[in-house]
This record gives sequence, C-alpha cells and structure tokens, in this order.
Amino acid sequence: MGVSMSPPSLPDSGLDPVRIAHTPAVAAALERALSGGALSREETALVIECPDEDVAAICAAARMLRDRGKGRTVTFSPKVFIPLTRLCRDVCGYCTFRTDPRSDPHLYLTPEQVLAVAKAGERLGCREALFTLGERPEQRFPEARAWLARRGHRSTLSYLREMAALVLRETALWPHLNPGTMTRAEMGELREVSASMGLMLENVSERLCRPGGPHEHAPSKHPRARIRTLEAAGALRVPFTTGLLIGIGETRAERVETLLAIRDAHARWGHVQEVIIQNFRAKPATPMASAPEPGALEVQRTAAVARLVLGPAANIQVPPNLTARGFEVYLEAGINDWGGISPLTIDYVNPEAPWPQISMLRAQTEAAGQILRPRLPVYPEYLLDRTEFIAPALRDRLRSAADPEGYVKGGFPRHEVASA
Repeated sequence: MGVSMSPPSLPDSGLDPVRIAHTPAVAAALERALSGGALSREETALVIECPDEDVAAICAAARMLRDRGKGRTVTFSPKVFIPLTRLCRDVCGYCTFRTDPRSDPHLYLTPEQVLAVAKAGERLGCREALFTLGERPEQRFPEARAWLARRGHRSTLSYLREMAALVLRETALWPHLNPGTMTRAEMGELREVSASMGLMLENVSERLCRPGGPHEHAPSKHPRARIRTLEAAGALRVPFTTGLLIGIGETRAERVETLLAIRDAHARWGHVQEVIIQNFRAKPATPMASAPEPGALEVQRTAAVARLVLGPAANIQVPPNLTARGFEVYLEAGINDWGGISPLTIDYVNPEAPWPQISMLRAQTEAAGQILRPRLPVYPEYLLDRTEFIAPALRDRLRSAADPEGYVKGGFPRHEVASA
C-alpha cells in the first residue's frame, strides 16, 4: 500500500501565487506570508482548508519562501538506521515497529551488533547513526529490566548513552537520537554523546488519545508529554527534529494547532532545526490496517502550509520512501530536505517502503532545478552560526567533519560517486 497516485504537476514557480489564487481570502493570506508576516491561527486554518484548486497557489508561495531562505539547495543525510530496541511500553494503532519479549527474544542490540552496523555504514560513506527505539520498555517488561541490569544499566536511556558514546569513539558517524519522551536531566546526559535529537510531535490533539483513538494505549503520545520534551530540548540548546504524522485521524484544524505549537516553541528557543511532514502508511495486522492513507495532494497541501507558517528559514522534509512514485513533487510544495537515506539499512518503522537510491534522488532533485547536497545530522546554520547548540566536547570534531559551508566534507558517499 502507500501513496501510489502520481501527484499533479503544479504551475511554474515564476507565477505570482497571489494572482493565481482563486479565493480572495487565500490570496490575502499568501500576500501576508510573502511579505514576511506571521500567519494567524485563523489565516492558517483558512489556507489549509482551501479548495483543491488553490493548492497550486499555496505551493507556489511556499516555493518562493523556500527559495528565499534556502536558495536551490536540497539536503539529505546519509545514514544507518540502528533500532537499539523495538520493545516499547506504548501500543499505537498504526505501529509495526514495536515488538515484545515473545516475538523478539533478543530484546536489545548488543554493542557488537551496534558497532558492526555503524562501521559498515562508515565504509559506505554514511555520516549519521540514527538510533530509533521503543519508549521505556523496562517500565512494561521485566525481561527488559533484567537484560539492562545484567549490563549495569537501570534504564534504556542509560544503555543508549553507552551505545552512542561507542559509535562516537569507534567510528566517524554522528549519533542522532530518537528515544521518545525524555526529561531535561535525561536529555542533558544524552546531549554529550549526540549531534542532535528528535521526537515527532505527531499531533497535539488530545482527542487522538481517547478510547478508539490511535494513541489510546500510548501514554507517551499524550501531547503534554511530547511538548515537555520539545521544550526541554530548547532549554538545553539541542538541535531538534520534530514534525507531524498526517492521516491518523486528525483534522486539518488539528494539524494547524500542531504547526503553531512547533512555531511557538521555536520562537522561544530557536532549536527546531527540522520539521518532518510524514504521511501515515497503513500496515497489516494493526488496528488501522484499513484506515485510508493521505493522498499526495494532501501531503503537498500540508507541507506547503508548514512552509507558510514556519517561514523561509525552516528546514522542512517529506520522507521520499513513503510515496510509491513521484516523490519529487514535494519539492513543488516548498520542502528543502529529504531526511536520512541509507545505502545499507532498511526503514525499520516503515519496512515496506525502501529508500530511493541516492543516485536517483539526486537525479530527480536536479531535474526539478534543485541541487542535492549531503548534510550532517546538524544543519549547517547550527554548526556554523549557532555553536551553542553543539555540546562543547563535540564542537571541534563536528566542525572538522564539515566543509566551509557546513555540509558533509567530501560530498556524496563514495559508492554513489563511483556509480554516478
């Protein structure tokens, strides 16, 4: 399954978005955004609910803002995916990443397994080690507690810190950590061994946590818990990735509230380095196996509104592997990043969705008139201009891994250069 329809091609970016908008109120909101004004809640709601015939106009405006802030550069992060543990205390209605001790008796990756993946990725030119793991499994499973105790740890986050430090010490990869909700103290410990961290806000609607909702049995998906983590990352000056998961039963109005929550947090702290607009994929043997997936036009609409709300400086991503074909159309909605792409490991969260070949990603990006460049887990503006967001012990080494513009030194992974 997946977003298999070919999205419509949108008008040339040289067209005036305000003039091609069919709805006067939409035109007025676009004019405000293009003049540098912050869209209000009411204006954002109006734009996201615009008729389909106006999606072309909002995408054209989003491209204009993207080009002002990012030029023609589109980025990706060459990575390996390290699923440290798939045990999780939560049960989400759409997830197949989660396992339990009966289905996954190994419980956690060992240090040897972690290092083997990282070193294999290093040989292929990867620079990011993406640690993704279930939420605090030791709180639910005695087997997890026992496994950790045998290795001198009381929590999964403590073990994660050891493994991130191992990758830092033994390879040239940079850990990016996605361990779920964290306290400020926990995040402070992890900051010392990671380049960046992330947590998908998904949606701030408490309605999705009620009986029958996708987050009914997932306490860490409660909006307050996730917003606390987002705020803690800001207070600690952690370069942070967050975003929306669209198509899980939320309304467009609830997407607006989520985007505004991200904008507000970033206005306070300046730490949101990347916002992902991720489309839901229905998976067999889950409660949401029959739920409809958002079409490509809906993804375009949401990505374009994210750009209008967050502005020209924001880094906005749509994962290319979650659209069966035609993913390059999201460039027309004002995105400037494709996220992590692995030449080695699958997407364990969406195993049915293979990564595009980096050579194909490059060709499609260039065909759209953009320039594809590999980046580190920390975006160039944080690495070069906002060094307070990098742990002091990592600053010099991280900066030495980048070229003068803050991108990956040496350019594309070696195997991609050889095959180009």
